[in-house]
Amino acid sequence: MPAGLKATSANIAIGFSVPESAPNTFTQGSTDLNLSPLDREVFVVLAVNLDASFPDIVAPLATNVRAGLTTTSQTSVPNLSDSNCLARITEAIEHDGIAAVSFSTSAGETPPATLEYIGIIATNDFFIQVQGTNNVTSKGVSGKLYGYRARVTDAGIYAALVQSEVLSA
Repeated sequence: MPAGLKATSANIAIGFSVPESAPNTFTQGSTDLNLSPLDREVFVVLAVNLDASFPDIVAPLATNVRAGLTTTSQTSVPNLSDSNCLARITEAIEHDGIAAVSFSTSAGETPPATLEYIGIIATNDFFIQVQGTNNVTSKGVSGKLYGYRARVTDAGIYAALVQSEVLSA
């Protein structure tokens, strides 16, 4: 467990699902963690699994579905280089007019065993983004966020965690 935190729950798996509002349209959903700021409560993220819809085969176009999970609201699907991005996935089909090949890329769904945790959510919500490209039908993403609730033992550390998260937006 990270220094300065005291676990207040067992491990929790939180499921979520976000469909595109229309084909090829950036869509974002959020999930409320019901954290108590008065108790300096945070959510320690142990792992994230993302399962994006498979893109349509539309000859001769390349199609894809990209999705991410972040600690702050976004205006586009995030990259792993974004400080508030905990996970992302891309499902893609490359088509040359004759043949199609599919690809899947994702940030390690299960973190290496040497990591104590992959992130801390200090505000009430986490956000899930999805967007397809060149698809005929709307796509979506579903998944699970794994972690536990914890209380920050020091008010200064709690304030720094919240400020860091909010300013990284």
